[in-house]
Amino acid sequence: MQLKKIIAALLLSTAGLPAFAQLDKAATEAFLKRVVKDRATAFTCEYLPADNGKDVFEIESNGSRIMLRGNNGVSVASALNYYLRNYCNSIITWNGTNLHLPAVLPVVKEKEHHVTPYRYRYYINYCTFQYSMSWWNWERWQQEIDWMAMNGINMPLALTGEEAIWQEVYKEMGFTDAELDKFFSGPAYFSWLWMGNIDAWGGPLPQHWKDSHKVLQQQILAAERSMGMLPILPAFTGHVPPAFKDKYPNEIVKPTNWDAGFPDVYILDPNSPMFDKIGKKFLEAQTKAFGTDHFYSADTFNENVPPSSDSSFLDAMSRKVYASMAAADPKAVWVMQGWMFHYNASYWHQPQIRALLNAVPDDHMIVLDLYSESHPEWRNTQAYYGKPWIWNMLHNFGGNTGMWGGMDAAAHDPATALHDPASGKMSGIGLTPEGIEQNPALYQLMIDNVWRDQPINVDTWLQSYAKQRYGAENEAVNKAWQILYHTVYIGGPTEGAPESIIVARPTLDIAAERVKTKLEYDPAKVVPAWDLFINAAAQLKPTEGFKYDLVDLTRQVLGNYASPLQQRVATAYRNKDLAAFKQYSTQFIGLLDDMDMLLGTQEGFLLGKWVSDARSNGITPAEQDLYEFNAKDLVTLWGDKDSPVHEYSNRQWNGLIKGFYKPRWQQFFTLLESSLKKGETADLKAFEEQVKAFEWKWANGHDKYAVKPQGDAVKAAVQLHKKYRKMM
Repeated sequence: MQLKKIIAALLLSTAGLPAFAQLDKAATEAFLKRVVKDRATAFTCEYLPADNGKDVFEIESNGSRIMLRGNNGVSVASALNYYLRNYCNSIITWNGTNLHLPAVLPVVKEKEHHVTPYRYRYYINYCTFQYSMSWWNWERWQQEIDWMAMNGINMPLALTGEEAIWQEVYKEMGFTDAELDKFFSGPAYFSWLWMGNIDAWGGPLPQHWKDSHKVLQQQILAAERSMGMLPILPAFTGHVPPAFKDKYPNEIVKPTNWDAGFPDVYILDPNSPMFDKIGKKFLEAQTKAFGTDHFYSADTFNENVPPSSDSSFLDAMSRKVYASMAAADPKAVWVMQGWMFHYNASYWHQPQIRALLNAVPDDHMIVLDLYSESHPEWRNTQAYYGKPWIWNMLHNFGGNTGMWGGMDAAAHDPATALHDPASGKMSGIGLTPEGIEQNPALYQLMIDNVWRDQPINVDTWLQSYAKQRYGAENEAVNKAWQILYHTVYIGGPTEGAPESIIVARPTLDIAAERVKTKLEYDPAKVVPAWDLFINAAAQLKPTEGFKYDLVDLTRQVLGNYASPLQQRVATAYRNKDLAAFKQYSTQFIGLLDDMDMLLGTQEGFLLGKWVSDARSNGITPAEQDLYEFNAKDLVTLWGDKDSPVHEYSNRQWNGLIKGFYKPRWQQFFTLLESSLKKGETADLKAFEEQVKAFEWKWANGHDKYAVKPQGDAVKAAVQLHKKYRKMM
């Protein structure tokens, strides 16, 4: 009961207050105890006024204490993070923490004062909530909020628990539970439900989920606001339940299709009389439950083509969406993802974009340039025609696990854009990955732009990062990171990381269906980095971060090696060389077993934990089974057995390799070997149907996989280095 009172007070405490104008001492002290635990008393938090409206922090020694000053909790947390990294040689990341504070904390010889040039620091893509956060409990959310604060994020997207609000609104309008069961998706697919792409897939959604995640959202928002963050909540974009067209036949309801193998969904036309009423009703119910900071996310045509390209239609649509927000909240600011301008570039030309944006007052809209590091749409739109906008790094698609990205773009482009006279009202930077908890160095590099207005020197940054992550300076890992910087992290125009052939549906081709296997670098040049990490393992006392990076790099090298090995199998088959075929196909299956064993040493690579976390949300066996299906289907088929987007969210994970990818390849090799022995051509069309049946059975099954890491990461990597290095 006490917790509910605290949450309620915090939910209401920030509504209507000026942004960036408070420091919650209780929240910052609790934050310190969570992060540095028994050393929390060595730090003192003090309020420091904002610098011309911009967040600011200071660190200074005061006797044996370290003074952390800031204008809000995010600034104070950023001050702590700066001190830990630059004075204590420590770092906290998604994939490993190195936090060993000396008995006597290092002195800050001269007060340090830092101001961010960015009013807003945005975080989270709609898809992140599903590809990474689907099964998070409060403990995991608290860790993420602390990580956000330490890295200067002050504008997080907040979508958890929205199902409960929509249930309330639609039941008041007369919809039955049975009708809503055909609307609400399963928990792994909420993002695409709220973006108006799908209905019902992975459902029906249990009532317990709606109730429990409404409470979870209240906890999340209370914690974010207590640190001075400004959460963005959703608004109505017109997506309505399928039953709407029958229940309200006089309203203008139009079908639209995502073109990803799912049935049509239904969009209420903005000119329909009920549009404003529903939008207002939703925001009122949401504000009552969750409070508001007046920022609302709404994406009217996410990966769907509007029914008309007429500028007047788009102008009217935009006006209606904004009006439905303003009717409930006159201070409403529409935060719009600019993804569609890239995704449907053939539709969104300057007249269409201008019409959509100019219908809303400049001070009531912020545009997220969602994919700035690769496709900066702000350059094609005169900086969004005067709207405030935010530079973002998208990077990850589908939560894929490959090492990949553009370090130069992350280090240089935000500051370059900030100082470009053509960038207009650039008001912030952010991270918008579809999935997180991978490529930690790249994300840390990008988010380190928050407190600076000049480009980052990647060479020196990598050296500092390695020292913080591994606890000591090491020449071998410094050389290794230079190699990685100029190979896997050279970036490129592709959408997401190139993946290993092992995650593809079995094929003889070098280019797999649905999986990008073409590397943008010479894989042979990455192998010396692996050598250097193996050598460093004997020189360093391996930290969590070192173990993760060693396993991740070993996984990448072995995954790259799978492609030439697969081609040896294919060549042997085409040459009708049964002995060579058996040799190389056996080696390929052995490689899968070795990768599965290696990945089992790290929690972040465990399918078993993903499934266990999913099941933990259920309170009945039926609920647990439903969530398990959601968890397994998302990372494999992404739909039914004929889904055209299968493998989009592939992961190189322990359990997934052994339980899903390996059996597919075994079935494939068995077919090919049999055809060689019989002197017949393998029936690959029949095999496709066979493998689809296997995949669907697996997604609906309940095989058990390791929930906790097993084995020694360093020993496993050294063992595989010894086995495979000569082959490369």
